[in-house]
Amino acid sequence: MSDETLIARREKVLGPAYRLFYDRPLYLVRGQGARVWDAEGRAYLDAYNNVPSVGHCHPNVVAALAEQAAALNTHTRYLHDNVVDYAERLVATFPAPLSQVMFTCTGSEANDLALRVARSVTGAQGIIVTANAYHGVTAALAEISPSLGPANPLGAHVRVVPAPDSYRLGAEGAERALTQGVKDAVRSLQAAGHGVAAFLCDTVFASDGVFTDPVGLPAGAVAAVRAAGGLFIADEVQSGLARPGGSMWAFERHGLIPDLVTLGKPLGDGHPIAALVAQPQYLEEFGRKTRYFNTFGGNPVSAAVGRAVLDVIAEEGLQENARRVGAALRAALQGLAARHEVVGDVRGAGLYAAVELVSDRAAKTPDGARALRMVGALREAGVLVGSCGAAANCLKIRPPLCFSEADVEELVAALDRCMTQIAAPA
Repeated sequence: MSDETLIARREKVLGPAYRLFYDRPLYLVRGQGARVWDAEGRAYLDAYNNVPSVGHCHPNVVAALAEQAAALNTHTRYLHDNVVDYAERLVATFPAPLSQVMFTCTGSEANDLALRVARSVTGAQGIIVTANAYHGVTAALAEISPSLGPANPLGAHVRVVPAPDSYRLGAEGAERALTQGVKDAVRSLQAAGHGVAAFLCDTVFASDGVFTDPVGLPAGAVAAVRAAGGLFIADEVQSGLARPGGSMWAFERHGLIPDLVTLGKPLGDGHPIAALVAQPQYLEEFGRKTRYFNTFGGNPVSAAVGRAVLDVIAEEGLQENARRVGAALRAALQGLAARHEVVGDVRGAGLYAAVELVSDRAAKTPDGARALRMVGALREAGVLVGSCGAAANCLKIRPPLCFSEADVEELVAALDRCMTQIAAPA
């Protein structure tokens, strides 16, 4: 079947709201490690997908899924040791105050549940997010996800603060701007009668363009929210699970302990697992007021998969791999910056990096059109990356945790060729 035929069938039955990557969409049929193959047998280096966190179709994860699925899968209101074992294993990766977990199927569900807990505990409605944040697909989360665009209006209870743009503001300026933005948002929410329920923040600021430094960047903002009676919710769906390299979770880089942490599909290497990890006093209060049930969240098969993912991370040293290979990646990307004027900045931590493309280095002018061309050119060159930032001008590099130094060399060589190819203005 041709790609065109499949696209036509897809559009007819799925409708117009779905989106595909690339002018020539990829028709993928197989994956292994950090590579995927299309229907014609061409291999692509995957430097984008964090969902298959320990690598596409890891055999240990597949075996765990198949074994438990062949024995039993049911909803979560029966006892099963898999669920408790996995919960204990997962919370053991967090700082001690974060000691209880509630399972969901998606990161959107986890963020939605976090909002419910925060509002129940604080009695307030107001939510603070960054300027190009994305936190999920439910109605409540679409209202706090400005990256969805002007056609998706934010709620009256939402306040948006500027991203901590360390490239343009410098490290200290970015930290000051974020803190002041949150203080201003707190005052606005209080004046409007919404109160402050939470600051919901991905501490890598991925959708905003990946701003990982300075260390301690969100601390002042978190303190301002807590002083107003709100909670700090760390969204680790994109940035956590060994990806930071020096720590298991991105918030740990900043010396912070959130009140609530949301996790998503990387927990299951592609299988739909997600979770809310919490300090227990908040779940105690929420539980007194609210009855919560999730049919599939934390079912025995999902729990078996989650345990297998944690096993692979430990046995294959993937957190250390993220630290070591991530350092090599950033060094190689800095080398590109020395050769190509289009590279304005390189940022990142562990196996999460952004390359900001600009049309004028002196003015630091975002070049989203060139970034779009780069993403397409890399796809034609057999390498998958994404884009992020308000102007969509940052190449987003977020590969599976098994990415190797040889993969870095292949990625950077492709980037080098494609940057030369698009050197002329669009």
